[in-house]
Amino acid sequence: MLVLRRRAGESLLIGNDVEIEVLAISAQGVKIGIRAPRETVVLRKELKITQQQNKAAAQGLSGVDFKQALEKLRSNSRIDPALR
Repeated sequence: MLVLRRRAGESLLIGNDVEIEVLAISAQGVKIGIRAPRETVVLRKELKITQQQNKAAAQGLSGVDFKQALEKLRSNSRIDPALR
C-alpha cells in the first residue's frame, strides 16, 4: 500500500486519467473529489462488499426459498396492492 500525505487543495494522480483531490479536512473526516472518465466506476468499498454479499446470498437461494420470500412480501399489507 502506498501512503501519501496531502493537504487540502492538493491532489494525486492514478494513471493518466484519474485525479483525486483533497477538498477539506475536518474532525469528521476527509472530503475528497475524484475526476475520472465517465466509464470509470467509482464505488465506496462498503457498497462493493455489500453487493458481493448480496450476490453470494442470492446464489445460495433455492427456488422454493425465493417463492416463500416473495409470498411473504406480497402478503405484507404495506405493499401497494397493484404490486400483488
